[in-house]
This record gives sequence, C-alpha cells and structure tokens, in this order.
Amino acid sequence: MDTFCITYNNWNPKKQKLREALCTLGNGYFGTRGAAEESSNDSINYPGTYLAGGFNRAKTKVGGRDIENEDLVNFPNWLCLSFRPGGGKWLNLEEVEILEYQQVLQMRKGILERKFSIKDQDGRITRIHSRRLVSMQNMHLAGIQWHLTPVNWSGELEIRTALDGTVINDNVARYRELESTHLKPLGTQVEKNNILVLQVQTTQSRLTMAQAARTRLFHKGKEIRSEFEANQKEGYIEQLISFKAEEGEKYNIEKIVAIHTSRDRAVSEPSQDACQNISRAGNFQQMLKDHIDAYKFLWHRGDIGVIGNKKIQQLTRLHIFHNFQTISLNTIGLDVGVPSRGLHGEAYRGHIFWDELYIFPFLNLRLPEVTRSLLMYRYYRLEEARHAAKKEGYRGAMFPWQSGSNGREESQILHLNPESGNWIPDNTHLQRHVNSAIAYNIWNYFIATDDKLFLSHFGAEMFLNIAKFWASKTTFNKKENRYEIHKVVGPDEYHTTLPGSSEQGLNNNAYTNVMAAWVLQKALEILELIKKSRKRELLGNLTIGNDELTLWKEISEKMYVPFLEEGIISQFDGYEGLQEFPWEEYRNKYNDIQRLDRILEKEGDTVNKYKASKQADVLMLFYLFSRDELQAIFKKLGIKFTEEQIKNNVQYYKERTSHGSTLSRLVFSWILSKFDEEMSWENFEKLIVSDFEDIQGGTTPEGIHLGAMAGSLDLIQRNFAGLEVGDHALWINPRIPPNIKAISMRVNYRNHWIYISVDKKKLKISFEEGWSNEVKIGVIDTLHTFQVGEAREFKLSPSRAKGK
Repeated sequence: MDTFCITYNNWNPKKQKLREALCTLGNGYFGTRGAAEESSNDSINYPGTYLAGGFNRAKTKVGGRDIENEDLVNFPNWLCLSFRPGGGKWLNLEEVEILEYQQVLQMRKGILERKFSIKDQDGRITRIHSRRLVSMQNMHLAGIQWHLTPVNWSGELEIRTALDGTVINDNVARYRELESTHLKPLGTQVEKNNILVLQVQTTQSRLTMAQAARTRLFHKGKEIRSEFEANQKEGYIEQLISFKAEEGEKYNIEKIVAIHTSRDRAVSEPSQDACQNISRAGNFQQMLKDHIDAYKFLWHRGDIGVIGNKKIQQLTRLHIFHNFQTISLNTIGLDVGVPSRGLHGEAYRGHIFWDELYIFPFLNLRLPEVTRSLLMYRYYRLEEARHAAKKEGYRGAMFPWQSGSNGREESQILHLNPESGNWIPDNTHLQRHVNSAIAYNIWNYFIATDDKLFLSHFGAEMFLNIAKFWASKTTFNKKENRYEIHKVVGPDEYHTTLPGSSEQGLNNNAYTNVMAAWVLQKALEILELIKKSRKRELLGNLTIGNDELTLWKEISEKMYVPFLEEGIISQFDGYEGLQEFPWEEYRNKYNDIQRLDRILEKEGDTVNKYKASKQADVLMLFYLFSRDELQAIFKKLGIKFTEEQIKNNVQYYKERTSHGSTLSRLVFSWILSKFDEEMSWENFEKLIVSDFEDIQGGTTPEGIHLGAMAGSLDLIQRNFAGLEVGDHALWINPRIPPNIKAISMRVNYRNHWIYISVDKKKLKISFEEGWSNEVKIGVIDTLHTFQVGEAREFKLSPSRAKGK
C-alpha cells in the first residue's frame, strides 16, 4: 500500500459524491471537487468549485418570513471536458460498458488521476488516462491532461471543452427549498489563440469571477491544428474540436484554466488578468513540475510519519492533505477564515464556526504564518463584533457563532429537520463560547510562536474586547456571592432551553463560565506582557479603567460553576432535573442515533428534556486544559477539583453522549487516554475513518469535516508523541499506543525547526535550524538546551513502551 495514495479500483455511482469530496483538489485560494471532467450535476455527480471567502446572500420566504442566508458560492464549473467518436454519444459512464476503471488521489503530488477503458454501443473501445491539478505554485491556475487512445477504431473524434456558469448551489438536499441561484452571467467571449473566457458576478455581494481556458491537442509531441467551433449561450461557452483519430494512437488533450476575481490582491480587471495569466502559463508538464515542487515543501513541513499501521498512516496523510487543500501558504493575506467543511462542499453554507480551535494546533507548529493570517480574519471583523455586542446591550466584542463575509451573525433563524420536514427555530447562535475559543486561539498561537508583534498590535486588542464582553455579560448573584452567565448555549447544541421554558438559552453552562473566567484572568496577564506604552494606548482606546480591571479579577475568581452530587460538574443550571434517556431502547429502534435531536423532534418530543448530549460539553474543559492547568483555574475560583473527579466526570458524560458530531470522538479520545487506553484508541479509530468511511450520517459528500481531520493530527502529536507547547520550552512526553510502532514529525517551535522521531524504546530529537542558535526542549520531566545542528537520543522506560 502506498500511504500517499487513495485508490479506487471501480466505478461506483452510489459512492461517487463521497469520492468527489475526498478527492477534492485545492490550494487555499479555491478548491474543486473530484468530479469526473465529463460530468454535470445529477443524482450521481456534483462538480463544485469554491473560492475562499466567496460568499453571497439570498432571501427565501419560509413560513411567511423572509429568511436571508449567506452561502459559500458554487462558482462556474471549469472541468467540463468530454469526447465522442463520430456519430456517437458524449462520454457518460452510465451509458457505456466499463472494461476497467481506476481512480487515484496522489497526495504526495497533489494530483487526481483516472484510468479507464470503455466500450460504446457500437463496440468501439477507448482508453482514457486523466490527470488533474489545482496549482499550489500559482494559485490562479489549474489544469487537466487527457491521454486518449482509440483502441480498436479509427475515425472522426470530437472533443468538447467548456466553462459552465449556469451552476447553482445544489449540494445539500436540506437546503434545496432555499434560494440557490447565486450567479448572474456577465459575458462570454473567445480571445486570441482560441482562449475561452467566462465572466460571472454574484447576485448580492457583486463578486466578479473570470475564468479563461486554453485547450490544445497533441500527437507525438506536436500540436494538432484543427478546426475550432465555439458555441455560446448565457453563462456558458464551449469549444468543439474535431480531428481524425487513428487506431492505437495516443492523443494528448490539455486544458489549462486561470481563475481571477474582484477580491484578489493586485487585481486590475478579472477577465484581463485571467487572459494574461493563461497566456503566460506553460504546458501541463511545466505546471506539474512547479506544482510538485510546492508540494515537496508542504510535505517537508507537514508530514507525520506513523510506522507500523499503514491504514492509520494513509488516513493521517489524507487529513494532512485536506488541510493543505483548504489552507496553505496561498491563504496568507486573502482575508479568509477556515470553513468547517473545507472547500469541498456546501454543508454549513461554508461558514466559519469554532473549528479553528481544533485546526490551529496542527498549523501553529507547521505553518504559523497561515495561522496568523487566519487570526487576522477575526481582527478585520472586530468592529462588526463590537457592533453586535452593543446591539445586545453588552460592551466589548461579541463574535458570531457562524461567520462569513463581513463577520455578522450568519446562524439560521430557522433550520430544516430532514427527518420530519419541519422548519424549527434555531437558537444555536447563543453559543457565545466561540468568543473564548478565539481568545484561546490567540493565546496558543502566541505561546507557539512568541509573536510579540501580533500579540501587541492585534491579539491583545481582540482579547481585551472579548474580556470586556464577558465582564458585561455576567450577572452578580448576591446570595451565592458568585458571577453568573445567562441565556447561552454550550458546545452540546442539543440543549438550547429548559423543557417548558419560553426563554431562549440556558443559564450557567459550565464550559462557558469556566472559559470566560479563564479569558478574564489571561487578559490581565497579557496586559503585563505587552509594552507599557501599548498597554496605556489600548486601555485608553478601549476605555478600560482600573475599576474594570479590578472587576475582571473579581469575576475570574468568583465565577459560578454548577455541580451535581459527588463532584460532577453540571452541564448547566437545571440539568439535574432532566430525565435520563432510554439509550438502549432507541439504539434498538433506530440503530444510528447520532442525530437524536432530529429523531425526537420527528416523534413530537424534544431532546431538551433529557440528559443526552450531542458532543462533549463539560468535557471540553479537559480537552483544552491539562490537569494542572484546570486545577489551577478551579483553585483561583475557590473550588477543589481532584484527579478522581476528572475521571468521574468523564465516565458520567461518556454514558450520556450520542456523538452527533465528528468532534466528539476527538475530544473523548484525548480525555480517555489518561484513564482507558483501549477506549481512547477505539474513539481515535472512529475519528480517523469518519470522513473516509462516511460514518457521520452520510454527510461527507456535502464536505469533509476539517476540524475532525486536523484534530486527529493534533491527537497524534499531542497524545501519542506527547508534544506540549510551553511558555519557554517545547515539552515531549511520548505515549506510543500498542497499535503503532513509531511516529516521526517536524515541528516549528518559535521559529526553530525540530525533527522528532519516537518509538517504544527511544526518542530522537534533532534541532535542524532556527532564528537563534539554541532552543529549550523538555523531555518527560527534564529540561534540555539544544544547539543548532545538535541531535540527541533518549531511552524510554518499558511502561512508556506499552503506551502507559
């Protein structure tokens, strides 16, 4: 098995849309699903191309109300390439006999390859070898190369190449009742050298995209000069190329495409820039060489070696690959966030949630300059977050649960339950904990990079605004002498109100409260880290006086945390009054109960009545903080919290979680690793196959789950390799599980590149290069100073060899 490849050895129409998502090629600027070049939107295929930051809004009347949604737009299909023998039909794999078929995603090179042979109704056999790339070197370019061989026939051969701007957003069935047309055509034309040009504009955001395509035919290295016929209609342009083909001869068809938009950097006019780029582009082989060189650089930085388990190694590389398709060095400066479903489909409308929390730990240690750019996406929307807070009567900045183009709240007012067909009020916008996630990401980026300039100029301003928000969101309970937070929704998402209550939201979600206390405490710490002049400037600009800073300290020490009996943290106020859920009965009845909320709503019931969680909520605290960190937070709150309580909390909520989110397995794998290695590995295995095997309710065809993919990589580095990013050192404390022999990776800690290799007997560390000549690395419990170029080996105890 080549663990840099995903190989499919048959054509399977039922699995095609899943394969399209898993074979998406992208470069951080745009992504295109792995659809067949000859296909169009139907029950089997869904070609889709998505631009990072390419949003548009549209209104639909639902239940007598005008509902406006913002979507990541499906932009024109540039893949369109097909053929037919004279007098025959255009290629359609459903209408021919498939003699052989193989599709390979070559992740090392960033290429999608197909090889197939077909026999048409007249007995003509044709062999196709297709290769496709979305250039990682020039983010505006993409290319397709076909090697076409008439195996047993000669005659007229016709090629059709096109750019199709008549596409709509149609990837997600439950959105189909909503307005799905986002593009209006601006024009089509044929430029010099038979270059096709298509220009479209989004209907509301007025984002203009131009695509320019150059298609050429070659035989034995020489270009075939044939007759070109162009056909145009509104939003669509095609080119028909005919020539005489000879039996057994191989013909090379090459299509190069340039994509430019009005939101590009250094843009004049998109169609002019696209034509200019296509005219300068080399042939496919030249593009391929530059593209592969760019991938060598990425894999050198980002690869994680997993020895002794080829399946885990293959899926690890698949997850690394899809992170690179969505976010790469091309992302820098694009003013985009991280869509939770990548540039792979239309689920969640391409919105940005809190998934950065799971994605940044991998990026911080490999592409920290990309993390910085993604954090700036939040900074550029700080003013909108301030406005949102003010509108709700709060101070500071309140970032949205779902973000898109300009940072306003994009969460749905109503959402469709596909099980019942009912439109239901959606209160998930009350997940204010996203603000703490942003603050957490700022802090951890700083710890990993020591980027004082970012922290001082951008990070601190965001952090302090979030702290202001939390301080204004709290309510003081005189009776308890504690501060409380009301009307929120936690990560669980199932619970948005108490049963029978007309109030939106819940009071004192424990995760939200503890994270808010951490933010307030850390904000005070950040003020002491930055220069005094910058501190004065920030406090003055944000009108934060000494009284408010005193209040922050008080709240961080007096935040209320609800508890059940026996030291179990209560998920929220009133949780103790909920009913236990009949798990066994519903598993027997429905088998898959991951989306318990939809099942119960269809039955006329509500999940709000039950002690049942979609995903980790309270337990997120044990995922984000080490035991020592969490105990320190609780100590400041005046609450004793023991290691035994941590174990009891994990067990309590493990029995009450449906894992309706891919992120749930991620969190449980991490927190169980300290108590139950077997269950931890079981959750890790379910996590790492979740998209590849599409075990999450058939949702992967609508887009991969990027947070879960990146989170699995963080589990390998943080749990198995034992990496912990400290304030002044990188700590390594390996715990290789029994199912893996060894792990290797290269990480960038504060501009020092460090190579790490660990098996069950030894740990090897090499300080390869850095901005300074030495770096501090802790091994288990001892701090070491490494000089540049130095490599050391450490023996591991037998207990660690067993993963304990």
